[in-house]
Amino acid sequence: QVQLVESGGGLVQAGGSLRLSCAASGSIFSINAMGWYRQAPGKQRELVADITTGGTTNYADSVKGRFTISRDNAKNTVNLQMNSLKSDDSAVYYCKVVTRRLSLNYAYWGRGTQVTVSS
Repeated sequence: QVQLVESGGGLVQAGGSLRLSCAASGSIFSINAMGWYRQAPGKQRELVADITTGGTTNYADSVKGRFTISRDNAKNTVNLQMNSLKSDDSAVYYCKVVTRRLSLNYAYWGRGTQVTVSS
C-alpha cells in the first residue's frame, strides 16, 4: 500500500508564498507522474501542476510563472513552491502519485492540505 502525506498548507496574505510538500511511502515499485491538484468550494478538482520521472513539468495556465513543481526521486517526494499567491488560489490542495508495476498504473491521493489566501 502506498501512502501520501502532505504538508505546508496554511494562511497567507495575497502576494505571499507557501511551499507544499508530499512524501510517498509504502510498497512503491516505481513512481511515474507526481502532481498537485486543488479543489475550491463549489468547484471541480483541477490540475495545478504535475511532473514526470524525467522532470517534465506541466502547469495550469492560472499558475504559470508563479508556481514551481519539483521532485526528489530518491526521497519519493514532490514539492510545490507557490509565489505571488492570489485569493483565487485558496483551495484544498491534494497530492497525487501514479505508480507503475509492469504495464499497470495505480493512482494514489493524499488527504489534502488547506491553502487560504487572504486579500
